[in-house]
Formats: sequence, structure tokens, C-alpha cells
Amino acid sequence: MNYLTTNLGEVSALVVAATWAFAVILFKKSGESVHPYALNMFKNLMAVVLIFPTIALMNRPFPTDLTSTDYFLLLLSGALGIGISDSLFFKSLNILGAGLSAIVDCLYSPFIIGFSMLILGERLTVMQIIGTVMIVSAIATAVRIKSAPNLSRNELFWGLFYGAMAMLTMAVGIVIIKPILERTALLWVTEIRLAGGILVLLIIFALEGKRKEILQTLVSDKRKIYTWTGSFLGAYLAMILWIMGMKYTEASIAAALNQTSNIFVFILAAIFLKERINFLRAVGIILGVAGATLIVI
Repeated sequence: MNYLTTNLGEVSALVVAATWAFAVILFKKSGESVHPYALNMFKNLMAVVLIFPTIALMNRPFPTDLTSTDYFLLLLSGALGIGISDSLFFKSLNILGAGLSAIVDCLYSPFIIGFSMLILGERLTVMQIIGTVMIVSAIATAVRIKSAPNLSRNELFWGLFYGAMAMLTMAVGIVIIKPILERTALLWVTEIRLAGGILVLLIIFALEGKRKEILQTLVSDKRKIYTWTGSFLGAYLAMILWIMGMKYTEASIAAALNQTSNIFVFILAAIFLKERINFLRAVGIILGVAGATLIVI
């Protein structure tokens, strides 16, 4: 108990990695019958509903120092990093499977570094350069993987493309609000970002000709347990734990521990989804996680 109290940030960061990994497995099962847009909308609405009472229980007052520019950036961040990014992630997950997606997700760290340099003027260190090269090598390894007999080269390309674009839009969404994160309550920031994510999804649904069919996949899903449990773990519980990790330990340490989620996904995919673990996959995940860790430490 004393260890947990003293190292609450590190424990939270590690637990969130495992929690998100379980959520990814559940999202993969849910995605076999639920459309990515419908799944994304459902998880976001669940998170919005659950975070409000959490804010009340934690007695977090609404921030009064936010400007109109702050609101715009937070909504834009949610549109990119939640509405668009998560939809692309679910598409990639459905095509590639959880194991390969874990390798592609390692692109998040170099994208964060790259956009931090462009937008915030941060500098790239030698370790970050080495880490980026390792992650690129991991993706190159993933391209060579013939993961399943029914996965064509065309499907592999689009799966990797959707995954890379998901990490890119997520990174942009985080970097543009980094100054706001440093001075504003994270739970309220999360609610505003979720509103931006839901807003862009509503626009997509309004423009989508098959919106009735898309929503029907959510209503008619016979295995709702995957959708509900995955959304609770991935959109709500993982977010609370992530905030605790960032609050109670150094950001670099929390980020490095968060990267272990890719290892958890890789292992859980083999156990629960029966995805093969071969030499190239193992090399890819090791390179990816090691490279991501070098970038954030």
C-alpha cells in the first residue's frame, strides 16, 4: 500500500497501458460487426456521460480562464484527435488486427516530436533521432509481414495507411493544445475535446448517405458486451488513469510506461484473438516500443 501511494503516478501509467490494451482487444471484437463511426460515437458519448459525475465527485470547478481561441483549439483538437483519429484507428484495427496495429501505433511518438518541433519550436535530441529510426524500421518490418492468408497487399497498405493517419491526427490534436494542458484542469479539457470529437462525427453522419445502416450496426450488434466494456475501459477508465499518471509523475516517465500498451496488445492479441506471433512481428514490436521509449525518456 505504501508503495502504491508513493509511486501512484508510475502505477497509474502502467495500469492504463494494460487497460487500453484490453480495450483494443474488445474494440477489435466489436469492430467485427459495428461500423467504426458508430463505435467511435458510442464510446465518446459514454465517456462524456461518465466524466461529468467524476468531475463533480472530484470537485473540479469549471475553468474560467479559457479564451475563445482556447475553446476553438480544444474543439479542433477533439475533432482531429478523437473524432477523426479514433475512426481511422478502428478502420486500421479491423483490417490489420490488434498485433500489427500495435506496431503502427508506435508512430505516435515520432509524430508528437515532429509536430512539437514545427508548432512549438522544440528541438530533436540524438536519442529521439535514434528512436524515430527504430520506429520507422519497425513499420518497414510490418510491411513485410504476411500476417494472415486473407490479408492482401492492398488491404495491408490501407490498414497501415489508416493507422499512420490515425497517429498523425492524434499527434496534431495533442500538440496544438499542449500550452492549454499545462494550465487547465484535464478533466474539463477532456470534456471539451470529446465535444469536438462528437461534433465532427455528427457532421460525418449528416454527410454520410448510409448513416442509417451505420447506426444499425450498433443497435443490432448481438455482442454488445464488447462495445460497452471496450468503451468503458478505453474511453473512460483509461483516460482517468492517464490523467493520474501525468499528474503524479514526470510526463516523460508516464509516457514511457504508456508505451508498454503496445506490448500488452501484442500479447493479448495472441491469447484472445489467436493472432500469430512470428519472428518478424516480434522484431517489429520490439523495435517499435524500444524506439518510442527512447523518444520520450
